[in-house]
Amino acid sequence: MWGIVPLLLLLQTPDYNQQGRKALEANNYDAAVQYFTQAVQADPSDFTAHFHLALSYSLLKKDPEGIAEYQKVLALKPGLYEAELNLGILLLRQKQAAAAVPYLQQAADQKPKEFRPRYFLSDALLAAGDAAKAEEEYKAAVELDPRSAAAELGLGRAIARQNRLPDAASHFQKAAQLDPAYKDALLELAELYEKNKMTVEAIDLYQQFPENVAAQERLANLLLDTKRYQEAIPRLEEALQKDPTPANRLALAEAYLFSKQLDKALPMLERIVAEQPADYHLRMMYGRALRDHKQYSGAAAQFFQATRLKPDSREAWNELAGMLYMLESYPQALAALDKARELGENTPANYYFRAITLDKLHVLKPALENYEKFLELSQGKNPDEEFKARQRARIIKRELSKQ
Repeated sequence: MWGIVPLLLLLQTPDYNQQGRKALEANNYDAAVQYFTQAVQADPSDFTAHFHLALSYSLLKKDPEGIAEYQKVLALKPGLYEAELNLGILLLRQKQAAAAVPYLQQAADQKPKEFRPRYFLSDALLAAGDAAKAEEEYKAAVELDPRSAAAELGLGRAIARQNRLPDAASHFQKAAQLDPAYKDALLELAELYEKNKMTVEAIDLYQQFPENVAAQERLANLLLDTKRYQEAIPRLEEALQKDPTPANRLALAEAYLFSKQLDKALPMLERIVAEQPADYHLRMMYGRALRDHKQYSGAAAQFFQATRLKPDSREAWNELAGMLYMLESYPQALAALDKARELGENTPANYYFRAITLDKLHVLKPALENYEKFLELSQGKNPDEEFKARQRARIIKRELSKQ
C-alpha cells in the first residue's frame, strides 16, 4: 500500500512547462514567467524551459533577464538557432550592438535564406559602426525581401555613413515608396542634405511635408539662407502662427528686413530686442534696420547699447559714430571713431569719417591730415569719397595758408 504513495505524488506534480505554454498562448506573460521559473528550478538542465522563460521575459520587455536566460539556453544547447537570433535581437534592443553581432552572424549563417537574421545582423553591424559590412548585409536582406522598407532604409543609412549620400538617397526614397509609414525617413535624408550643404535637395524634400510644422520651419530658414525671401515669408508667417517662438519671430523679421519690408520688420525687431535686451547681434540688427529707415536717433541708441554689451566691437563703435554724425553730434561721433581706432580700426573709412567730422567741427589741420591719410590708403577703392576728399583738402590748404 505504501508503495503506491510516491506514484500518486508523481502523478500530482504539476507540469510547469505545459502551464507556462498555456499562459504564453493567453498572453499572460507574468504567469508564464512564474511557471517557467518553477520549471527550471525543477530541472535546471531543461533548455526548453529556459528558452520559454527567456521568451516570456522578452515579451514583458525585461530584456536583461531575457538575455541571461538565452545565454543559459546556449550553454545547454550550443548553436540553437532560435536562441541565437532572439539573444542577438535583445542585445541589439539594449544597445549592445557589438555583443549582438556574433550571435546574429551565427543565426544568419545557419539559415542564409532567412530574412530576419540577416536584417538584424545588418542593424547590429551598423549600430556597432561597421557601415561597410552593414551595407553588404542589408543588400543581402533586400534580396531576400525586396518589399522590406526597413531593409531599404537601413541600406540607405549604411551608405550615407560612408559619405556616399547621392547613392544613399534612392534607398531612402524607396523605403518611403514601399511603406508610407517610412515617409518621415525623407526628413532624415533632408537633414543629411543640410549637413552636406546640399541645400537645394533639402528644400525639395521639406516641401513634401506641408503639414509638418518643424519641416516647414526648416524649409523657411533654408529659403531665408538662400535669399529666397519672398518664398520664405508666407511659410515663416504660418510657422510663427503655429509655433510663436522667438526663433520663428526673428526669422520672419529677417525675411521682412531683407525683402525691404521695414514697416513690418521694425515692430517685430523692437519686440524681440525688448525680450532679449542682452543680445548684441539683435541690437546691431535692429540698429541697422532703424538706420536704413532713417530713424537715426533710435539707431544710435541701439548701437550705443551694443557697445555696452561688447565694448571691444569696432563694428558697433563705427556704426554708432555714423549715426552720431547724422545727428550732427560731432564731438560724440569723433569720440566713437577714436574708440574704434584704439581697437584697431585703421581703415580708409575710419580716416574719412574722422576727416569729415573734424571738418564739421572746423578743426582744419587734423581734418586735412585725416583726408590725406584716407587718400593714401584708399588708392582708388572709394572714388566718390576720394573726389570729395581732394576737394576739401585743397580748400583747407588754402584756408590754412591764409592764417
